[in-house]
Amino acid sequence: MKNIIKVSLVASMALTNMQALSNAQLAEKLSSVESELAKIKSKIKKQNKKINKVKAHDSNDNIKWGVDLRTSLDSISYDMANGTTKSKNDLMSVRLWLNMAYAPDRQNIFKGQLSMNKAFGADFTGNRTYSMGGQFDWVTNEALTDSSLKVKQAYWLYLGDNLFGANIPWTFSVGRRPSTGGFLGHLRNDDKAQSPLSHLIDVEFDGLSSMLDLSNVTGIAGMSFKVCMGQGSTNAQPLLTATQYANDDTQLEDIKLAGFIFVPYNDGQFIVKTNWYKAFDLPGMDMNADGSPSEFRQYGDMQGAAISVMVDGLTDDGFFSDAKIFGSYAWTQTDPFNGKSMLGSSSEETGTSYLVGAQWKCLLSDKGTVGVEFNHGSKYWRPFTYAEDTMTGSKIAARGDAFEAYFTYQLTDAISAQVRYTKVDYDYTGSNGFFGNYSGMPVKISDIKAGAAAVKKMGGQSGVMNAVQAGALSQAQAQGMLMAAGMSSQVVETAEDFRFYLRYRF
Repeated sequence: MKNIIKVSLVASMALTNMQALSNAQLAEKLSSVESELAKIKSKIKKQNKKINKVKAHDSNDNIKWGVDLRTSLDSISYDMANGTTKSKNDLMSVRLWLNMAYAPDRQNIFKGQLSMNKAFGADFTGNRTYSMGGQFDWVTNEALTDSSLKVKQAYWLYLGDNLFGANIPWTFSVGRRPSTGGFLGHLRNDDKAQSPLSHLIDVEFDGLSSMLDLSNVTGIAGMSFKVCMGQGSTNAQPLLTATQYANDDTQLEDIKLAGFIFVPYNDGQFIVKTNWYKAFDLPGMDMNADGSPSEFRQYGDMQGAAISVMVDGLTDDGFFSDAKIFGSYAWTQTDPFNGKSMLGSSSEETGTSYLVGAQWKCLLSDKGTVGVEFNHGSKYWRPFTYAEDTMTGSKIAARGDAFEAYFTYQLTDAISAQVRYTKVDYDYTGSNGFFGNYSGMPVKISDIKAGAAAVKKMGGQSGVMNAVQAGALSQAQAQGMLMAAGMSSQVVETAEDFRFYLRYRF
């Protein structure tokens, strides 16, 4: 600022005295002014150089933080197979994401996300949390727990220019990867799509990935191929044991997963993505002699695949230019170990699911977005979607029909609100179970209701046993009916979740 004032004074004095000076004197004065200006410019240039160095240093040495705070009110309801209802119409929760990013240069990036997710006035840690025995952490940041911060994402990403000299940009990443809220699932969540496809995998994972951008060498817009590998549990003894971190034969074996994401075409309007994986040594439960579930054991491997398509903009301009339509088809297949059963069967079983939906701008305001989705799953459908952002369990995992509608409105640049309604009608049990003979076994819910109704009509267990003695029922029929009656109070036939949230992001 002092230099600028000095320049102004020098110029003003020169102009004021210009008329009173001779040509020689004028030339001498102008030369002096030019010399002074040159010195000042040199000083300013040096100062700017120092300032730029300071800015670059500060930029590279500081993590950029972002805040995402969501407060939700959920009204949930479960219609049970025995005709009763379980519900909570005032489930309030708060979810905090602290997003981190740091780029020391244009090729290396660190990204991280710290998370807190809890119910108002509650601490669901200890024996009330769905921790799965502490053996694997697939839903650490999606389940309501306590007010502590946990690591949801922490990974390093390298951006390469030319793979082996070819015009193929590539990436490599390792750490706690962003494996929830993937493509298509990101629409309802009002987020950017992460990896992988949400129709097949929506669960927290630790692993690595590497992507090749094939669009330059093929001439096909957006074509890419990504390899992903992850680990869902680690078989190791804890610290301060005699052989700490060695294999623990009393616990589950390491659970591993590998697959790829292939994008055959993506020009920003027409998007096609495919996903395939194979998972090894998957866990589940069996039934103990007294009818209770066993501890987690491993039952076999599984593979799955999906293809998801979206048209982002149905027309070049007008109302439908912002409209999206999308669909997805997915497939899973079990591969049980010899002598064991997966999903209640010792044979390889195939499950399928399809999803369709649309999203468009609200007619009353460009700040509002409306969306609808429908998905259906078959008897043996089993995706990895345990971390889906739904209070009543994954709607994508439904062995039956699921419908959802939502309205999202951007109140300010930083604050948005959403109203969302989700309803799931289950055809089979085990939609949100695991991979064993007990927890993931599909039983037709209409058969459970019929058996329970028959037991009630016959006057309970004593009436059923009298019918067996009279020869009206076989022992197997009676056992099936009594089992159905016992299950009916624990089997969900219909689940509903009505959610309202306010969300701050900046």
